[in-house]
Amino acid sequence: MSVLLETSIGDIVIDLYTDEAPLTTRNFLKLCKAKYYNFTIVHRVERGFVVQLGDPTGSGNGGESIFGVLGGPKYFQPEIQSALKHKRGTVSMAAMDDASGTGLLVSGSQFFITLGNNLDYLDGKHAVFGEVAEGWDVLDKMSASICDSSGRPLSDILVRHTIILHDPFPDPKGMAVLAPSSPLLPSAEQQQILRVEAGDSLDPAENDEAREQRGREQEAKAQVLTLEMIGDLPYADVKPPENVLFVCKLNPVTRDGDLETIFARFGRILSCDIIRDRATGDSLGYAFIEFGAKEACEEAYFKMDNVLIDDRRIHVDFSQSVSRVDGRWVRTKMARGNDIDAVGGRGRSRLQMKRRYRDNNLSGESRNTSSFDFVFDSPKDHSSDRDGQSRARARSRWDEA
Repeated sequence: MSVLLETSIGDIVIDLYTDEAPLTTRNFLKLCKAKYYNFTIVHRVERGFVVQLGDPTGSGNGGESIFGVLGGPKYFQPEIQSALKHKRGTVSMAAMDDASGTGLLVSGSQFFITLGNNLDYLDGKHAVFGEVAEGWDVLDKMSASICDSSGRPLSDILVRHTIILHDPFPDPKGMAVLAPSSPLLPSAEQQQILRVEAGDSLDPAENDEAREQRGREQEAKAQVLTLEMIGDLPYADVKPPENVLFVCKLNPVTRDGDLETIFARFGRILSCDIIRDRATGDSLGYAFIEFGAKEACEEAYFKMDNVLIDDRRIHVDFSQSVSRVDGRWVRTKMARGNDIDAVGGRGRSRLQMKRRYRDNNLSGESRNTSSFDFVFDSPKDHSSDRDGQSRARARSRWDEA
């Protein structure tokens, strides 16, 4: 199960541990479904340690669970399992002490994403419920943010939208009223806490047309990443092959072999497929021709457009389909699991190169038990570099006094 967080600096895909943490993931999914996180900000960044978000007030003291939003208990006790470890890209619930004085930790809507390794002191103290699958470059941008004394980025990093790929949990009573049927706009309270949104141009010379174009490009990137999540694209920045020609307006009597013979004059052909109806086998009037060389494909494009074949003037163009890149790869992956390299050079080793899959200064303050925070048995150094070597740094407000 995955959720896409569309932020103002890029998109992050989170894989959820629905089996290991059903209550916590259900709370997170239902908050996403209710668009609770829309227009919230990343309100705290500890470089190389964590980013924290999910508070609609932006203060670090707000937020409530889906059960509280529906009129029930404001907070809930998440599943904390020592078997789920914290490493770079781990997604966990932020926690605070239960107001009843029982010593239990409760959570609402706030969560954090870890930015480094060697975070074993968080294990067993926070509810891990997912991990980042894609968007590592976005995490790096968040970690590099310039922040104020409270850890909030000076340029706001905004969660614009959340997209749920699949929700396995039934909706709680009253959820139908919360889930919006149309896009939301930021509330007046949310607009008041915003500074300058990250990614916004501060150039006064930028006109409305340029600003609108930039917005369309960002939206297109988010839509492409959604197609990657659901498996329609092998990777977000996939491009159609340059050696495949699209041929249409074919006569239904034209056969694959005849078409291949005609186009073979331009160079070696790897495949020539006329697309046919699956039920009847009749030609649909178009085909894809894959050449062995890009130059042969280009020559055929310039010389074969509007040529008469079987009493029909055909039209040729460069293929814009990625099915020639990914179609057989997807089918083989489903059939053979990870053994997907024996597909004529279109295997996993090629496709995964371009995917973004998982890779393997403040004075000390007393901990505020009324806000979501980190809990430790003893003061520890939170910071670690990417190679797993610890480095000293100033105590943060997350350290226990």
